Amino acid sequence: MATKTLHDLFVNELRDIYNAERQLTRALPKLARAASHPELKQGFEQHLEETKTQVERLDSVFESLDVSSRGHKCEAMEGLLAEAQELTEMGLEPDALDAALIAAAQKVEHYEIAAYGTVSTWAKAMKHDQALNLLLETLAEEKATDEKLTKLAKTAINTAAAQHAHPQAA
Repeated sequence: MATKTLHDLFVNELRDIYNAERQLTRALPKLARAASHPELKQGFEQHLEETKTQVERLDSVFESLDVSSRGHKCEAMEGLLAEAQELTEMGLEPDALDAALIAAAQKVEHYEIAAYGTVSTWAKAMKHDQALNLLLETLAEEKATDEKLTKLAKTAINTAAAQHAHPQAA
């Protein structure tokens, strides 16, 4: 077997992210349907459109490297999305479900931030400038989404969910 290089690892990780994003495009409509807070629902719908653009951006990265996007399944994203699905089946009251959906979405965003940060660093080291610019654009979007989720959780969702957290003594 030939020795693998950083470039091979880079392409493998890009394929992993590509599959993760494609899984996410199938999951976000379900999360939007499960959400009850209008701003959260809208956020999931907006992120779906952003994610579709990110998939196209990754297609451009693969093209710039002259490699195929096929060949890798992202087990981590599959697991994160399975956890999100479990939350929707717990029978939570709507505000608590919205809080749970934000938590699940932030786990996904943190995974993506780590992945895009890593491949961006590798692209820079290998002087894949076109790929680097595209990856940094997506990294910035993932960080912005995480910040929006945090703000929504802190300013509305968690407070509403906390009001139902402890039944009042009769």
